[in-house]
Amino acid sequence: MEREPRASEAAPEAAVLFAWGANSYGQLGLGHKEDVLLPQQLNDFCKPECVRRITGGGGHSAIVTDEGGLFVCGLNKDGQLGLGHTEDVLYFTTCRSLLGCPVQQVACGWDFTIILTGNGQVLSCGSNSFGQLGVPHGPRRCVVPQAIELLKEKVVCIAAGLRHALAATASGIVFQWGTGLASSGRRLCPGQTLPLFLTAKEPSRVTGLENSKATCVLAGSDHSASLTETGRVFTWGRADYGQLGRKLESREGWKLQSHDSSLPCSGPQKSMPSCLHCLTGAAEVSCGSEHNLAVIGGMCYSWGWNEHGMCGDGSEANIWAPKPVPSLQSSLGLLVGCGAGHSLALCQLPALPALGQHPKVTGPSPDAAESAKSQEAMDRETGRKDNQKLPLKAYLTGPEMGGL
Repeated sequence: MEREPRASEAAPEAAVLFAWGANSYGQLGLGHKEDVLLPQQLNDFCKPECVRRITGGGGHSAIVTDEGGLFVCGLNKDGQLGLGHTEDVLYFTTCRSLLGCPVQQVACGWDFTIILTGNGQVLSCGSNSFGQLGVPHGPRRCVVPQAIELLKEKVVCIAAGLRHALAATASGIVFQWGTGLASSGRRLCPGQTLPLFLTAKEPSRVTGLENSKATCVLAGSDHSASLTETGRVFTWGRADYGQLGRKLESREGWKLQSHDSSLPCSGPQKSMPSCLHCLTGAAEVSCGSEHNLAVIGGMCYSWGWNEHGMCGDGSEANIWAPKPVPSLQSSLGLLVGCGAGHSLALCQLPALPALGQHPKVTGPSPDAAESAKSQEAMDRETGRKDNQKLPLKAYLTGPEMGGL
């Protein structure tokens, strides 16, 4: 028999998965194909407290659990879900072909998926039209994860871009494969021979990093990066949807650095990385196609492109600076993950009040409120928004939140 909780006991906090944004292929795992403008709680398909990683691709999503299980849903026309077929899946479903092979990490590209197992082996599935599966002589697509045999070293981190992928090994070497960046390279370097790693359909060592030991690799749709720990977050590139976390002054707008008229000019850009101070100390940052999520101080923030509601504020208006996701403000953010146009977050719900007690009403702490007032006074006096000595809260109060 279960006993009733005592009056002084509160119900335990629960971890819950939320999903929102574009959903044309069922990538939110909610059982339908309608866009969602506000975070929706996912039905149970695993124990949320056991979720280790969350990520998404062009139209599909993937979740890795502590036990090494892989759950997938969404677009599957090229077999990117690794389920052995090409039908879209509207609910998160376990990838049974990997049972008995614990998954450490998963990375979703536009139409393919890269999987890192617990023993450091890398597998791939989905489209191989640009060599993004790392199997040079393989089929055009693969519906079941297959090992990338040419990666001989133990891999510790993987990443997937639009049509290319990367891996960092235990020895700190970075490999890249897939020809997705080749066309951009040719436009930027006309008449020059491109490095092999930009054109290879099999893992090729990235040159220029010989004096660095990479611990992590990351990839956007058309760029790549390797990390070292700095505690700060930098943004650069296109800014026409607010994806850099701040509005650019006209003098900062992107200007062609070459006379090559074939270079695209699709909107304002910031070519040099700039620190986004309001994200300093972020525990999690995830980038979609043109929107982003972050966890700062246990709170989920979003900004950027919002046409399909991927910022989760209930509107379709772009967000130009990181703001808390309104309906998740009372929850503790644990993990976040972005697809091209959708968002996922693992949050810990607040504990239910103890029996016989009234809910506790919370508000901004006196210190935070005082810091905000101090920041506003300083802004009026100096006209600046970038004082780095003030607490993080100070950067998240005014009408131009996150401005540098």
